[in-house]
Amino acid sequence: MYKIISQYKLISRYCLNTQIHDFWIFLYLCAMLKKILQILFFFGLGATVMGLVFRSQNMAYQAECRQSGVPEADCSLMDKLLYDFSTVQPGWIILVLLAFTISNMFRARRQQLLLAPMGYQAGFLSSFLSILLGYFANLGFPRIGEVVRAGALARAERIPLEKVMGTLVIDRLMDVVCLVLVMGLAFLLEGDTLLQFFVQNKGSGVAATPFWLRPWFLALAGAALIGGVLVVIFRNKIRQLPVFEKVTSILQGFIAGLRSVLQLKRPVEFIVCSVGIWLMFYLQCRFNLLAFAPTAHLSASATLMIFIFGTLGFVIPSPGGMGTFHALCIAGLALYGISGGDAFSYANIAFFTVQIFYNLVAGIISLLLLPMVKKTGE
Repeated sequence: MYKIISQYKLISRYCLNTQIHDFWIFLYLCAMLKKILQILFFFGLGATVMGLVFRSQNMAYQAECRQSGVPEADCSLMDKLLYDFSTVQPGWIILVLLAFTISNMFRARRQQLLLAPMGYQAGFLSSFLSILLGYFANLGFPRIGEVVRAGALARAERIPLEKVMGTLVIDRLMDVVCLVLVMGLAFLLEGDTLLQFFVQNKGSGVAATPFWLRPWFLALAGAALIGGVLVVIFRNKIRQLPVFEKVTSILQGFIAGLRSVLQLKRPVEFIVCSVGIWLMFYLQCRFNLLAFAPTAHLSASATLMIFIFGTLGFVIPSPGGMGTFHALCIAGLALYGISGGDAFSYANIAFFTVQIFYNLVAGIISLLLLPMVKKTGE
């Protein structure tokens, strides 16, 4: 009897452990399925936007061909794209790649400055290569590049992962601050061009109506006013909502992150690196415009506005900015009378030069070199 009871307990324990094991396998499979669905979603998003952009630009190009009397058989947007790629000035493209490399060097140095107050001396080469690896990862799955970058640097330099992740939060906060400042400068210099574009593209029946008297503006203003009044009336109840606490914590973290910059050992160098990163980003756009004949005439201030449009295209989550960058970049070029096939060609030249060619090649190289850096202790 005792033997039977013992065997029963053993079998029960085995069944229970098996069920627990199967449960963890189930959770793991669910997590993997979630990642796969996320990847498919973002790839689908990018491909859909890219397809819509190509379709609209192809229709515009076909209309241009009809107006010029070009036969439809000789009017292929893809052929034009390939031809435009062949006309790009290679000297300017080399400067584009150089500017992007220097921006990553500034970012690697900024990473070192953020880790120094915590007592960690990260190697410059490992910081630089981990950044390239992060861009490479973003080509496959948007936003995962930060995790890959942090993990690669933590492993190469034997730094706790949470410490590296903490510095990346400040790194991104500074990027947000710089983006807002650059946007302000762009609208200060080119705001009239943006306003003139909207005025020229208004319907004829409402051409004389100021935008602040338009129904959509009045509706937005009314909604904002009503929302402000409701916030004041129900402010005590709003403060008790979980959403309010979450937003407050995010804002507090944002402010704390900015204050931590002042606690760095070299705050001036940190700011110089931040300015250098975005200056190189701007020069990338400038050199890309100069490399392509239809956009080479644009001014430095116009470049700033187009740069902002293209940058916002990378903010929207899609693999490497695929589709979203093209759509907003084409919208920015439209402000300056560049549309149709020329705008589409420029967007692809700028996209493939850095996002595909550079990040793909540099990512593979960094993937091979990072283990060597770890072994040499750099």
